[in-house]
Amino acid sequence: MSGVRRRLGPAVTVFLRRLAPRTLRGRLSLVALVTAALLMLVLTVAFNSVAQHRLRHQADDELRTRAAAVATTVDTSGAAVRVLETSHDELLDTNVWIYAGPRLLEGPPAAGPLTRVAGALAGRGGPRCLTTDVRGPLRLCSRPVPGGRSRATVVTALDLSPYRSSADTLLVGSLALDAVMLACTYVLTRLAVGRALRPVRAMTDQATQWSAVASGERFNSMRHPAELARLGASLDSLLDRIRSLLRHERQLTGELSHELRTPLSRIIAELDWWQGRPRTAEQTRVSHQVIGDAAESMRSICDTLLDDAREGVLAPSGTARTAATLRQLLEVLCPPSHLRVTVEGPDLMAGVPPALLERIVSPLLANACRYARSGIAVRVHRAPDGAPDGVRVDVIDDGPGVPPPFAGQLFEPGRRADPGDGHSGAGLGLPLARRLARSAAGEVTYDPAHTPGARFVVRLPAG
Repeated sequence: MSGVRRRLGPAVTVFLRRLAPRTLRGRLSLVALVTAALLMLVLTVAFNSVAQHRLRHQADDELRTRAAAVATTVDTSGAAVRVLETSHDELLDTNVWIYAGPRLLEGPPAAGPLTRVAGALAGRGGPRCLTTDVRGPLRLCSRPVPGGRSRATVVTALDLSPYRSSADTLLVGSLALDAVMLACTYVLTRLAVGRALRPVRAMTDQATQWSAVASGERFNSMRHPAELARLGASLDSLLDRIRSLLRHERQLTGELSHELRTPLSRIIAELDWWQGRPRTAEQTRVSHQVIGDAAESMRSICDTLLDDAREGVLAPSGTARTAATLRQLLEVLCPPSHLRVTVEGPDLMAGVPPALLERIVSPLLANACRYARSGIAVRVHRAPDGAPDGVRVDVIDDGPGVPPPFAGQLFEPGRRADPGDGHSGAGLGLPLARRLARSAAGEVTYDPAHTPGARFVVRLPAG
């Protein structure tokens, strides 16, 4: 038996869960319905109890009135009790018993078992009442006849069927009224809750629409009820996070595209050169080496940018030889051409990994190679401005420089001084260089006082 109960328990639980409403409006309506049902049950029980008590009290009053009327026809002044004859005597004799002590003087004919009940009630003495179901529901009350030398008792009976019929009618009416009230409560609660939740649905739809397009609209600029203010603030915070995530996603995508363009161009150019005509084994080996280096550079770019995107603040582990790394980058970014490229200064150890150092200085060197007229100078030295353990790298070119009005926007993502200057830059290199440098406790700045040309300064912790 206990096994059956254990098997039925989960089944009943699942069944009840399926019956439970799935919407908030349905659940609130069900709670209101159950609460109203409990309240109406208590009120109905109390009302019917009071009504039954009142009807019983009315029956007792009528019985006592009849007993008092009958008592006026009983003479107890003599040695024996006498019943006086009066007009309308048949009305008084209906369901009336008169006792002289325990002896019955008068009673209704053919009363049968009811007479025994009346005699037992009279024998108890004093005014008493009881209910019996002999020949239907009846109420009997006894009343001693006051005064006189002889003891007499009058017992009257009353049929309770009309009173019980009234009580049943009141019960049925109250239950019908409860059913109507419960139905109205459920319907009105659903309507009221649905209307109250309408702003919530509207806010949800609006938040979904705004999140899809990364809109700058927010709920705090609209007027809402006080109850929805916290919901609006939560949705605004969620929309801000979504917008930030979308912005970071677009930024990461743009930075990856920007940084991968150079090694990918090297791979394409090397493949085009290798496929142009038959090559010797040594030339093929060199091409493979160039392609492998470019692929390794792409992997390094992806790892560095993805680590920065995941962590937000890089924790560099490793050091890099500054001058050696800069020379390798210049060989890739500025192949032998008309430009004079020099790297000056000691080969100091920077407190960042070589891959991160490359990502920080690559945009600066690429811009210098792109805009320089005749030469590029890269100078490495210890930072003189209060940071004896720091490394400073100056990237200088003799190009047109940065227009003074644009200097304040130089490190803003997607901004370019001259979009029509003939190259396909996206304006992401300098912002990326500064962000990566700051993530490694460094900095990238532009020196507006340097003329002619441009000078960018990279500060990094020493290794």
